[in-house]
Amino acid sequence: MTTLMIQGTTSDAGKSTLVTALCRWLKRQGVSVVPFKPQNMALNSAVTADGGEIGRAQAVQAQAAGLAPHTDMNPVLLKPNSDTGAQVIIQGRAIGNMHAVAYHDYKQVARAAVLESHARLAAQYPVVMVEGAGSPAEINLRAGDIANMGFAEAVDCPVLLIADIDKGGVFAHLVGTLELLSPSEQARVKGFVINRFRGDIALLQPGLDWLEARTGKPVLGVLPYLMDFHLEAEDAVQVLQPDKDREVLRVAVPVLPRISNHTDFDPLRLHPQVDLQFIGPGQAIPPADLIILPGSKSVRADLARLREHGWDAAIARHLRYGGKVLGICGGLQMLGSRIDDPHGLEGPAGSSAGLGLLDYATVLEPEKQLRNVRGRLALDDLDVSGYEIHAGVSVGPALAMPAVRLDDGRSDGALSADGQVMATYLHGLFEAPAACAALLSWAGLREARQVDYHARRERDIERLADLVEAHLDTRLLRALCGL
Repeated sequence: MTTLMIQGTTSDAGKSTLVTALCRWLKRQGVSVVPFKPQNMALNSAVTADGGEIGRAQAVQAQAAGLAPHTDMNPVLLKPNSDTGAQVIIQGRAIGNMHAVAYHDYKQVARAAVLESHARLAAQYPVVMVEGAGSPAEINLRAGDIANMGFAEAVDCPVLLIADIDKGGVFAHLVGTLELLSPSEQARVKGFVINRFRGDIALLQPGLDWLEARTGKPVLGVLPYLMDFHLEAEDAVQVLQPDKDREVLRVAVPVLPRISNHTDFDPLRLHPQVDLQFIGPGQAIPPADLIILPGSKSVRADLARLREHGWDAAIARHLRYGGKVLGICGGLQMLGSRIDDPHGLEGPAGSSAGLGLLDYATVLEPEKQLRNVRGRLALDDLDVSGYEIHAGVSVGPALAMPAVRLDDGRSDGALSADGQVMATYLHGLFEAPAACAALLSWAGLREARQVDYHARRERDIERLADLVEAHLDTRLLRALCGL
């Protein structure tokens, strides 16, 4: 068994992408490999085969490795629900909310879960491919660290350090990070990877030579900037869109402070017939055919923020003019008449009036509902699949006209009598090509085309593996993987 860890000089340096690439590269060679992230902080998550919750990036990495997602792949998941607190999820199960200082003291317990999960994976797979979190040089987080070098030291594994040259200052990032590590940690770093380079590699070569001479460590390679590339982002909402057709459906999504599972919208962002606009605080609400209220980790607080920015009035006006509204998960809860949080799961205990567009109320309960589901969309009776991650239990007359009839016998969500408002708990609603086309047609798009989102993801995972083969030192990589 071999464990190899990828750490980055910053957040968004390319750690997730490189782990995904290496998992597929190894799978191509017939090597059984499993992804692992000791600790993740993200509001973008996935439901595992064993009914738990992990970071979304680890689910994508599992796909690259040809595996079903499992809770051991991300044993500690932190889902922020305030500026100083987060829901703590250990091995797939929420154990409660903690402030940052309290979690710092809890790290020893979390560490045991991390090492236990890693040991189980190491016993099953010859290669464990590990993704760090943020940067190992965050001095304030070093005590009791389980996300970066603290983990690497505990399991005695080699580390590769990746930096994004597109952000600038790549040599300062790499050398500075290395300098802030202890001697034993520095020795653990076996080389560098430079990510997202554009231009003539000959212009970069003097810098690479200097870096190797300065540190005594090899540059395993330089990965080029990929155009027309998509991989689900761990946290940052992706706003860039490819070129669109002349006739498009205009979709507006408010960027709530605690927006969750924003990758629900990636199939729309990438669709040639959809102009998807994420609207941030202070931005004017644009004309739209469809308004989507996204998931939220703090539904009552985000609903209050929605009202502060005038979205309630904008939605009412939008409906008067014949527009469509869709609520997903937290968005479903906002569309109802009331949201109760008697246990203070997402903030201070209390109750909030919903937007009142659908007749049901929601109570947030301690036991989170986690399911991968399949069913039939009410529109055109089409196959749809997705996943549920929510604490809310919604009850009311509007649910008698569901948006989806699930294969397990349950119903999900609601569709208003006039057909203008739809609500669902299902994340991943737009990933099935036929169901996505039906939803776009419902929202007003003529002759909606079917786009295979899963095929697009698979294509780009393959492109990443191609880059590893073409641009990295595969001999050294194989040695680091114990092959």
